[in-house]
Amino acid sequence: MTTEPSAQLSDMEPIISPQFTEIRVQGMTVVVPSTRVQGRTIIVTGKWVKVASVEDESCLEGDVVDNPDLFLTQLKQGPLKVDLFTFEQKPTSTKPRYRYHMEWDNAAIIPITDYAHWWESLPQETRRNVRKAAKLGVDVKAVQFDDELVRGIVDIYNETPIRQGQRFWHYGKSFEAVKKEKATYLERSEFIGAYFAGALIGFIKLLYVDKCATVFHILSKEQHADKRPTNALIAKAVEVCAAKGMTSLQYCKYVYGKNETSPLTEFKRRNGFERVLYPRYFVPLSTKGKLVLKLKLHHGLVHLLPQRVLVALRGFRRMVLENLSRTNSGTSKPQVST
Repeated sequence: MTTEPSAQLSDMEPIISPQFTEIRVQGMTVVVPSTRVQGRTIIVTGKWVKVASVEDESCLEGDVVDNPDLFLTQLKQGPLKVDLFTFEQKPTSTKPRYRYHMEWDNAAIIPITDYAHWWESLPQETRRNVRKAAKLGVDVKAVQFDDELVRGIVDIYNETPIRQGQRFWHYGKSFEAVKKEKATYLERSEFIGAYFAGALIGFIKLLYVDKCATVFHILSKEQHADKRPTNALIAKAVEVCAAKGMTSLQYCKYVYGKNETSPLTEFKRRNGFERVLYPRYFVPLSTKGKLVLKLKLHHGLVHLLPQRVLVALRGFRRMVLENLSRTNSGTSKPQVST
């Protein structure tokens, strides 16, 4: 998502006419209706059910919604047609505070006291991987955001069109597009690069939110997976966060949907991330919204499928995409503007 929230306005900020905001959905930039309430940008997505949320809520400092009752009143009085409004309570505040319909969301978090404590908690295999990266010559360090870094990121993006059994959203993006996407929240961000023989083979973007650091993006080249650059990047991120006095490092969700055994979840577990449950609220603002919430359709139909069906569908998708990738392996890499 690309639009920075402006400075906090007063609780009685007047409702303005609807506007539009660019967001990214599965790597594609789309324009959605939006408005401002209490200094926050509210975006509305969905076709049949109009769901409103606070743009970039996990990137905002302080409470996502300071005064929910007043917030909802102003939202309902505003210009947007909304069926359902959802907002999160920060993962650092896990006790439910509001009376609205609540469901438990989850985050992958490393509580940080010091680097040594995290290191000693790791399994032997993970520690060997971090040591292996250093032994094989991987140099991990904080880097400035500049054109050289962006060119390295573009090169990583264009290594393969398929990652983890899915089409890779960033494959084929231009230098200009990648630079724009990675330039968000620069005043609260830090980049760490993993280099081998002078070339960037992995990177991580950290975003500092209050006293928590969030992994905004992390990626390494598959051809250098044997050098374990991603493990080295996580280790460096923990070291940097401990030095800055951060209380935790968050890496998105611990579990996505019902997939409890995904390789990504296992990677997080082996690198010291813990599953933290925190409240997410859903507030119906129309008759349709009340019906959708009652029928548990607010997460979409796919969430009603049994886990075994979802596993089978993911396996089929992976097989199809890998076959397509092998078929197209002889094609040249996309040309990007530098």
